[in-house]
Amino acid sequence: MEKAKILIVGSGPAGFTAAIYAARAALNPVLYEGIEPGGQLTTTTEIENFPGYPDGVQGTEMMNDLRAQALRLGADVRTGIITDIDTSKRPFLLTIDGENKIEAEAVIICTGASAKYLGLESERKFRGMGVSACATCDGFFYRKQDVAVVGGGDTACEEATYLASLCRQVYLIVRKTFLRASKAMQERVFNTPNIKVLFEHNTVEVLGDEDGVTGARLRKGDGEEYDIEISGFFLAIGHHPNTELVKGKLELDEQGYIVVEPGTSKTSVEGIFAAGDVRDPHYRQAIVAAGSGCIAALDAERFLASQK
Repeated sequence: MEKAKILIVGSGPAGFTAAIYAARAALNPVLYEGIEPGGQLTTTTEIENFPGYPDGVQGTEMMNDLRAQALRLGADVRTGIITDIDTSKRPFLLTIDGENKIEAEAVIICTGASAKYLGLESERKFRGMGVSACATCDGFFYRKQDVAVVGGGDTACEEATYLASLCRQVYLIVRKTFLRASKAMQERVFNTPNIKVLFEHNTVEVLGDEDGVTGARLRKGDGEEYDIEISGFFLAIGHHPNTELVKGKLELDEQGYIVVEPGTSKTSVEGIFAAGDVRDPHYRQAIVAAGSGCIAALDAERFLASQK
């Protein structure tokens, strides 16, 4: 059976950064790219807030750069999905694509978290062309324009407030008759003059043309439909951590994110580490994910050294 010192599950900024550090430590890391090679950033158009790209960079191009760097340093990057992991004993036994097996002395989980979407065909069509699930990432591109945010919790209110500092008008589309956000966040929203809260509204369709989003069709509680003109449509209805692989095997929090020992990447199972959005319900930024990938690789290196 094939054996690896370090096996990395996932290929976003966390996974590739972990691979870069592990390769430089001569640990010959094996990385399986998973269901979405390059991670969520491959669905993003321009990235302007990742250091080292003064003119900005396309998400796919940045992930290709990280991949090339990992390969140059000696990481073994493979296509394939890890479908099972036996955490009961070391070395850990992992299954690839439901059939092939590989043993690993240490494992780094970097499977990310997926934004929740409404499920509209038009929403999928304009993803990366005005539809976004990250105001911090993409809000800058909509300065002095009109945008909409979908959601009624703390994240939605925070994103609406952030966008209000950049945009001309922000519509906050709320399905219910109230906001679920904390009182402090609600006050911030209600005290921001260019945020208009639309209670009891649902999005029927995202409107647009070949250049991107131009509006949204909304349905009020009484069934009446009308259109608003916007150039950005932001989803803030939550994220789903991709932790199905380790459910029941690693400790997860109530939202399903992997719990790590504070200040480290160590999970509840010795020898298994977590990095990136799969363990981060708060920041969800590429640079933070990359930093946590570095931490995981260093933690794994020290763990392996302690086993000799």
